[in-house]
Amino acid sequence: MTEPANPAIHTFHPDLTEANIARLVATFYGRAREDDLIGPIFNAQVEDWDHHIAQISDFWSSMMLRTGRYNGRPMRPHLRLPLKGEHFDRWLLLFEKTAREIFEGDVAEAFIIRARRIADSFEMGVASVRGEIIKPRHSV
Repeated sequence: MTEPANPAIHTFHPDLTEANIARLVATFYGRAREDDLIGPIFNAQVEDWDHHIAQISDFWSSMMLRTGRYNGRPMRPHLRLPLKGEHFDRWLLLFEKTAREIFEGDVAEAFIIRARRIADSFEMGVASVRGEIIKPRHSV
């Protein structure tokens, strides 16, 4: 049997807690809302920030802790937004910076790997709806 490519995704780490996930999401969205490029898009779409942050915290809890608390369809709301490559790049830049501030080493990298895959998936989904075909740019 081979080792997983990134063991932090599949193993327990004392820093990987609900509280730290909530802190990551709240800190990231605080920055995203103020960002000149992606802030206007988020602020135009999100009416209830407390609800949105709780929902995204559930998403990351489900992704990283396998809690199963999130059961939505995260891509659907993004398909109608005027998103371009630079929006995904900025989202990742802010997210990666925040993840590295909140978590150390393998845990931060596990979040970043997932975020890059999500960014690629969403970017390709948006392009597909527009009749475009693009390749993943962020994940390996």
